[in-house]
Amino acid sequence: MGNRITLITGAAGALGSALCQVLVDAGHRIALVDRPEARARLAELARSLGAGKSMSVPLDVGDPGEWQQQLAQIEAELGGIDSAVLTAGGWQGGAPYHTAGGAAAYEPMLGMNLNTVHRSFEALLPRFVARKHGSIVVLGSRAVERPWDSANAAAYAASKAAVVALAQAAAQEVLDAGVRINAVLPSTIDTAANRRAMPDADFSRWVSPSSLGGVIRFLLSDEARDISGAALPVYGRA
Repeated sequence: MGNRITLITGAAGALGSALCQVLVDAGHRIALVDRPEARARLAELARSLGAGKSMSVPLDVGDPGEWQQQLAQIEAELGGIDSAVLTAGGWQGGAPYHTAGGAAAYEPMLGMNLNTVHRSFEALLPRFVARKHGSIVVLGSRAVERPWDSANAAAYAASKAAVVALAQAAAQEVLDAGVRINAVLPSTIDTAANRRAMPDADFSRWVSPSSLGGVIRFLLSDEARDISGAALPVYGRA
């Protein structure tokens, strides 16, 4: 696992930043990708990871032109990318789908969750296939397997289901090229934002970012070389 170059989208978020530490501890060097507004948080994260362990990459992952420019810079500074974890996305809900509020979440959820993965695949997969090497993990959700639990967040559940379907179909397409794509399906992740949103919940039952990071680290590793197209439940006790 030493000297592996890994790109993480959504790196400035709670999961992304915890995952960066998990992977740096395992010997990865990280391209820290997040939207340009997160530039300051990316810089602080890079400092916390230690000198020479990462580079900050402010990037709108929905912009193909920005992807190509930034990938060239990443490869010039860090080297060829071996793996990627796509955590960029979000949650929007709180209203039944048949209401104006519920339906209004549809386009934002497709944009934040599905389209970010689409653009990331579009940028990364041709490089991985050309090298006949690479591993990608996408962030799904337990809502993929239990959509009824996402009442009042139907657009979110649909977007995550589409992410996993896209990942699994693409995984089959690139399997013979030596490229692997897997998904993780967490339940509630123990983040500060989720604690604020659900202050009466039992946080000990949730999935910790570091625990989920360990699962992702395994899926990226050579030990998981025979796993592709999987959607792995990571539910904790929630």
